[in-house]
Amino acid sequence: MSSVLERFLRYVRIDTQSDETSASSPSTAKQLDLCRLLVEECRELKLDHISMSNVGTVLATIPSNVDHEAPTIALVAHVDTSPECSGANVNPILHENYNGEDIVLPAAPEKVIRVDENPDLKGLIGGNIITTDGTTLLGSDDKSGVAIMLALAEYLGENSHIPHGPIRLVFTCDEEIGRGIEHLDLNEVGAVCGYTLDSDGRGRVDSETFSADQAVVTVNGINTHPSVGKDAMVNAIRILGRFLAELPRDELAPEVSEGRDGFIHPYHVEGGVAKAFARILLRDFETENLIKQAELLEQIAEPLRKEYPQANIQIEVKHQYRNMRDGLKEEPRAIEKAIAATKAAGLEPRLEVIRGGTDGSLLTAAGLPTPNISSGQHNPHCPLEWTSLEELEDCLKVVIELCKLWGEEQI
Repeated sequence: MSSVLERFLRYVRIDTQSDETSASSPSTAKQLDLCRLLVEECRELKLDHISMSNVGTVLATIPSNVDHEAPTIALVAHVDTSPECSGANVNPILHENYNGEDIVLPAAPEKVIRVDENPDLKGLIGGNIITTDGTTLLGSDDKSGVAIMLALAEYLGENSHIPHGPIRLVFTCDEEIGRGIEHLDLNEVGAVCGYTLDSDGRGRVDSETFSADQAVVTVNGINTHPSVGKDAMVNAIRILGRFLAELPRDELAPEVSEGRDGFIHPYHVEGGVAKAFARILLRDFETENLIKQAELLEQIAEPLRKEYPQANIQIEVKHQYRNMRDGLKEEPRAIEKAIAATKAAGLEPRLEVIRGGTDGSLLTAAGLPTPNISSGQHNPHCPLEWTSLEELEDCLKVVIELCKLWGEEQI
């Protein structure tokens, strides 16, 4: 039971689900439960410059132990879990000495983590797999990153002979709803670059993310009693249903896209006869294509507006985050050292793009180049989520090597 595993199993049991419909910061008060615990544990580890903001952001510094002035780097992880699946009463299960077979989740036996759908399991036979019991998500996204960062602080504190510069730990709230760095002062972070520990498997280095917007399609109808509905009722549910039916299904959908393909993804529908709305994700690696996706939504809505003149169909598009690719060019050492650290840890680096977004997308756009590296995640945002002890420990090894490499640099 290594430090990283013990921490991970504790952290995932704390419900930190965020809420995109909330206007508060953080969006849910329960995220602060884990934030306060992290402050306590940073103090126990005798870290420097520990703080927690009124919106829950926790900062702490692992102090430098080299004689020269080395640049500060930031490690970043988010405490919140996805609004898409319950994070309450998480019951993590450790499957020791994994036998290579499909994993049936005990509290929901119809949910099965299948090897043919999770080929990374084939390389973990004999290891230790961590899953849910099938009733909630696991929270490896991103409590894996949180656990790795605290385990790093503990390890470096116990092994003072390992040289490293100052390491700024940054724990954010509301990353899952695109608001992770909304109130973060980069001057307070004070780093030359950052790394989000928020990716899958082991050995992965993400240098690009999607550019992302969110569209909210709202249909305002007219409700009457059905008995007198003729020529009077305007059913918002039916109109919205027709709108959604016109969205691309053979392309521009996550079900049929991969690699650098973008998509339009309706993920939440709510309402009644008088008013119905849908939230839709717009995603593409080329930012200009988001404009085309938004235009397509308007093209779908326009004939419905003409057919139902009494209805009010509105489409609001909100900026979320942008591809980190261009911003990373400002600090090329960030990727170079991530690749070198992965090799030094005995792993094969995988330079990839991530079909999603991280706090690193926003941090890079704000001026802090922040690629994304592995933290052992698989199948996030659902009850089939899993990770492994061996991957968590390998990710920790990479971060240790990363700190050593940056400790060789001089300002």
